[in-house]
Amino acid sequence: MLTFKYTARNAASGEKVKSEIQAESEKSAAKLISQQGLSPIEIELKTGGGSGINRIRNRIKAKDKILFSRQLSTLINAGLPLIQSLRNVAAQTQSKPFQVVINHIISDVEGGSALSIAMGRHPEVFSPIYVSMIAAGEVSGTLDRSLERLANQQEKDAELISKVRGAMVYPVIVLLVMGVVVGFMLVKVLPSVEELYKGLPGATLPLVTRILLAASHFITDYWWLVLIASVIMIFFTTRWARTGPGKKVVDKFKMTAWPIGPLFMKMYMARFARTGTTLVASGVPLIQMLEITSDSINNVHIEESLSGAIEKVKGGKALSEAIDNDPNFLDLVPDMLRIGEQSGAIEEMLAKTADYFEKEVDNQVKAISTIIEPVLMVVLGVFAFIIVAAVLLPVYGLAGQNLGG
Repeated sequence: MLTFKYTARNAASGEKVKSEIQAESEKSAAKLISQQGLSPIEIELKTGGGSGINRIRNRIKAKDKILFSRQLSTLINAGLPLIQSLRNVAAQTQSKPFQVVINHIISDVEGGSALSIAMGRHPEVFSPIYVSMIAAGEVSGTLDRSLERLANQQEKDAELISKVRGAMVYPVIVLLVMGVVVGFMLVKVLPSVEELYKGLPGATLPLVTRILLAASHFITDYWWLVLIASVIMIFFTTRWARTGPGKKVVDKFKMTAWPIGPLFMKMYMARFARTGTTLVASGVPLIQMLEITSDSINNVHIEESLSGAIEKVKGGKALSEAIDNDPNFLDLVPDMLRIGEQSGAIEEMLAKTADYFEKEVDNQVKAISTIIEPVLMVVLGVFAFIIVAAVLLPVYGLAGQNLGG
């Protein structure tokens, strides 16, 4: 059951009434309100706060949407009406936030909206790819197949992202541990060495120890300033990296930096090919496919290349020619597209391209794991040497003075 907020007019007194009511849909809520002798003026779904619906959508996981697509496809293929299929899927969905969204879609469909339009009202849950494929399935009468393709595409995309994140987890964890160890040495160990030297006349600490002690004193005395500065830097760096010139710099770094550049490039190519395959298979026109794919890749430089390719295709060029020699596309992509255009099998060639680059992502993840371990060992060794030198050099110096005395 959903909770609706409503404004209605009392038929007897003419007064306006504002209240809440629970019902399965907006249409059902209107009937219940009318049965109370009220004339509905406005009815809207209660979402728990001004930005509540956004919070709900952000809590919906990819696996929930994959399961939703598969279940809905199976039920429609079995011959169940759309509304009944949606109700069954909503009842089986474990995610309460997703149930709210599905019930809202049911309400819209019962009110006469097409499924694609109802889903389009929830852009944070259903991407333009999803909505476009549902619309294509509705027009062609192959909604069940469109949903099945969507589930497959979502699974492939989630698997790809998981592999890339997995490649990044190990070095991040090692660097975090290294930071904790270095912080402990600075705050706890080095000050003890300084205390040991204070009582010795004429004793001087080595340069490396003095530098690290200065850092230690600053962190100990001004930890609150370090904390505030860190929070501010992280906040503004994150905002800068997500919008405008910052996103361009970050996206270019992803494409070119060693050793992650080849990994991200292959991931982008796999995503482009897999999304293109799914859209072409559903009957989405080429121009629309390029526009939707451009939004899904999440890299401004590739988006710009695809925007330029769209204009060239509108001007009569083949897609393979439009992206040929583009530095933002690996050479295999236009080559495979050219074969598909000549043979009339673009969908098949895009699928083979996606399979190839998904395998290449696997290989690249393994290669990065092989490379990153010795690199991190060297970095850890350098830091360990500096810390050990800062601690032991004063001790050796003290021992030398005692022997000399």
